[in-house]
Amino acid sequence: MIGQKRQNSMLRKAIVLLFLTFGSKMLVAQTAYFADGYHGGIWGHYPLGFTSYIVGALNKYPDWRVNLEIEPETWDRDAKMDVSGYNAFRSLLNDTTAAARMEYVNPTYAQPYMYNISGESIIRQFSYGMKHLKKHFPLLSFKTYSSEEPCFTSALPQLLKSFGYQYASLKNPNTGWGGYTRAKGKDLLNWVGPDGSSILTSPRYEIEKLRPNSTWETIGNDNNQAFISTAFADGIKTPLGMCLQDAGWQIGPWLKGGAYQPTAYTTWRNYFENIADRSSVEDWKFGQEDVLTSLVWGAQVLQRIAQQTRIAENKIVQAEKIAMINKLEKGGEYPWEAFDTAWRNLMLAQHHDCWIVPYNGSTGDTWADRVRSWTNTTNHIVDSLFREASMMQGKTSKHLKVYNTSGVERNEWIRIELPESFRVGASPGVKDRAGRSVPSQSNPAGTALYFKAKVPAFGYAGFRLVESSKDLKTGGAKVSTNQNGEITMETDLYRITIDKSQGGTIKSIVAKSLANKEFVGKGSVRKFNELRGFFFAKGAYYSNADKPALVKVLENGPFVISLQINSEIGGHPVQQVITLKQGQQLIDFQLKIDWQQNEGIGEFAETPYHARKLQKAFYDDRYKLLTLFPLALKGQKVSKDAPFDVTESKLENTFFKSWDSIKNNVVLNWVDVVDADQKYGLAMFTDHTTSYIHGADFPLGLTTQYSGYGLWGRNYKLDGPTEMKYQLLPHVGNWQRGAVSQQESHIKEPMQVRFVSGKLKESEKWFLRSSNPALTLSAFRMEDESLFIRVFNASATQSSGSLSFNFPVARIQVVDLNGNQLGRPQETRKSGAVTITQNRLRPFEVITFKVTQ
Repeated sequence: MIGQKRQNSMLRKAIVLLFLTFGSKMLVAQTAYFADGYHGGIWGHYPLGFTSYIVGALNKYPDWRVNLEIEPETWDRDAKMDVSGYNAFRSLLNDTTAAARMEYVNPTYAQPYMYNISGESIIRQFSYGMKHLKKHFPLLSFKTYSSEEPCFTSALPQLLKSFGYQYASLKNPNTGWGGYTRAKGKDLLNWVGPDGSSILTSPRYEIEKLRPNSTWETIGNDNNQAFISTAFADGIKTPLGMCLQDAGWQIGPWLKGGAYQPTAYTTWRNYFENIADRSSVEDWKFGQEDVLTSLVWGAQVLQRIAQQTRIAENKIVQAEKIAMINKLEKGGEYPWEAFDTAWRNLMLAQHHDCWIVPYNGSTGDTWADRVRSWTNTTNHIVDSLFREASMMQGKTSKHLKVYNTSGVERNEWIRIELPESFRVGASPGVKDRAGRSVPSQSNPAGTALYFKAKVPAFGYAGFRLVESSKDLKTGGAKVSTNQNGEITMETDLYRITIDKSQGGTIKSIVAKSLANKEFVGKGSVRKFNELRGFFFAKGAYYSNADKPALVKVLENGPFVISLQINSEIGGHPVQQVITLKQGQQLIDFQLKIDWQQNEGIGEFAETPYHARKLQKAFYDDRYKLLTLFPLALKGQKVSKDAPFDVTESKLENTFFKSWDSIKNNVVLNWVDVVDADQKYGLAMFTDHTTSYIHGADFPLGLTTQYSGYGLWGRNYKLDGPTEMKYQLLPHVGNWQRGAVSQQESHIKEPMQVRFVSGKLKESEKWFLRSSNPALTLSAFRMEDESLFIRVFNASATQSSGSLSFNFPVARIQVVDLNGNQLGRPQETRKSGAVTITQNRLRPFEVITFKVTQ
């Protein structure tokens, strides 16, 4: 018996030796990989002592690797309150090789979604975040971008490359509540952005399906046997799963029983440089519609968050520019610390958790409460830099200084509050620097004045209030009523007809300067500027066009005309104000809905709420309260802006009902609709990031209200009035020919008026001028005694142009977003001005200049 066992043992050893000698490939399983790590921070979730926990877990599991997406401010606290853990982290992050056990994959200050904020804000999120992290970890390097949430936008390749990144991930397998990217490709792809920049990227694989019975995961979040086997079968040679755990979870290495073996943990950088198969890497022209996202668009809390961040975002960039104009003119100190504090608060308000879990937190300290506080702080800082002195001087001064912060000359209407001395017994007007009266108009109450201001590029012009404006010519803008009770608003550019009998909706918009083109579609059952939505508790659609409206004339020329339209929807008062100005292309709208009580508005009442249920009430915008714009444009095509990008939509429609069929229906600043021949178009601008709606048989619409249950079973209810602004721009050609992007930049940065004491030293002055209006001035600021000027080519075609500087310039360099020199532009100096020429700017290219005086 013993001899038999010995023979069997020898036979087994012989078989093993045979396979090791001749068939080793059959015995060695292919290795899969996993990117583990942590996501969160002091604002999101990062309990005290967790740094020490991570260090302890790394010591316990020597084969574990950690990728970090931790808010930079976290280390301010831990440097004082978790000293041992913090010091151990410093040692681990000092290893900057690919073999390091930790990698920082998202250094942004507050982990924003990115698709919902401006391109300039994205740059500041990276630059402030990286700078803050370098204070704690001086040797830290940034090579790979990755995020646990869908924090992606199409323009990232050029921004990441400019910051020195070499790699990126488009995966978010474990936190897809708010969306995910389109599945594409195998091991690696070249993610190509709108400007042509590309970055080596690990995509969400074509085979990486959404996990059944889930509304937040893909099958790639745990390296299960089925996922890895399917990946190998599809030809993926080095498949990788991912989960950046919520900081605070004391799980240690994420993979447990049931995961494919062998799986090796890796940092992203190590994966790209030492593991990933690069034998066949295809280009992917990744567009904004490949970012598939869904938040509770139309919910009142989200509208307010989006409006508050938009206001602060626009204010701070414009304030930086005005501060530069003042410094270039007068010298003095640049308010570094004030702007740093203002940006810090704005960046926190852009945190992704503000948008997806606005109700989370304690009473009075929810994310929505924080956004209001943060943006109020930003606005207060910015306003205090300029407006307090201006307000004091405005009580006695007659002199005005109008700032233009764009790179082109502007001639637009300005509105000012009149000093008290001009409100009684006066017919005030405005004169320019040459003493000529400019077109002006007082409001009926005599408390405010409109005037037309022509101001040079990136500079200012002086004006003076006078007590009489009798020598002004009549403008011709007027409101009239015909025998049928229809009201007509008319300027030199438009003739708009209002139908009082149907809720004050718009019956006609004729663009006089566009060959009298009619823009209101006549065949639609819906009305133009109609409000309509499904009130699910009442089981019916309601519209403000169902009943007659009361119309009040607020302004009646000769230059500015304005109507207030009072209607109602489902018993709730609706007030819409439409304003036209002589010579102005934009048609301005203000909306206020005074909700008398909470209403359920959407597809259905989602009670009880089931997190795993694919269909959610807030997905299908067709049932939400919409502001509708049926257009007289045949074969309609849609374009929409995104951070440093414009996407020509490939969607047949924007409708979806389920988490597994999400579409990108986001409007950042504007949506543009053109006819099939691109002869005419109409752009809709909104004052906040939200969703839009459009389909072959469904008119363009702006999502105006949703009220019902949303993510995590929260009741996104109505708790006050809804207020929003939007503008319409009829134009010739497509969005580019119609200068839609230029209009957007002017909406975001309206010309600013300041009262000044005494006459200006110079009646007007310009400091920077662009020869091409498509070259948008994204930023002009000061840092370390150098000036940084960022220009965006807001064009889908290659562009050329020159920038002229009307101030002392010693040296101009083209730099990357880290400030490293890339080259010197072609330069011409004449009569004290310096002109640089930029030839062949790529479509949607962002370029930064460093100017030394």
